[in-house]
Amino acid sequence: MAKKLNWNQINKKLPIDRSLKPDRKKLFRSFDPNGNGILSLAEVEKGIRDVLRIDEIFDAKPAIIRAFQIAKSITKSKRPDDIGDDYIEFREFRFFLIALRQYFEYFQAFERTDASGDRRINLQEFVDAKPKIEKWVGKIPDMEAEFMMIDKNGGGVILFDEFCEWAIKKRLDLEDDNDNTGASKKDW
Repeated sequence: MAKKLNWNQINKKLPIDRSLKPDRKKLFRSFDPNGNGILSLAEVEKGIRDVLRIDEIFDAKPAIIRAFQIAKSITKSKRPDDIGDDYIEFREFRFFLIALRQYFEYFQAFERTDASGDRRINLQEFVDAKPKIEKWVGKIPDMEAEFMMIDKNGGGVILFDEFCEWAIKKRLDLEDDNDNTGASKKDW
């Protein structure tokens, strides 16, 4: 059984609300130990572990990687050194935090479905999780057909990336999380 998460505590540590820009600036500086104004994936991971101290998110590496990849790509860097597009700049940091929170929610749903804990969901695990999954996304009349649709590469298992694409389309929402993060639908 997955550990019960304190979503309120997690949301409180992620200054997503637009009014919390000064807090985000401070957090960004804490994540950027060399002060170069950009964050690498390693700096982000270290910041999650050492600054935010949210072990549950730190242990959700696939969620961190997806949030990092999407955030660093939302704007074209204005840095003269041409390396900014491979990193997160401050103007992308709020979006990173929003994406991190959302992909962490998807990761929790993924883990709750992956009964074997091998970071892959097979057809039996997916079918067995039908009651949970339908709480998150609504009715699914044919679980096998849904599984085949999600398993885009035909590998016989659902990987986290495939699960995320499906979760976004289905607007997956865990029943036990607190969605009051300060982010609006237009932020996504």
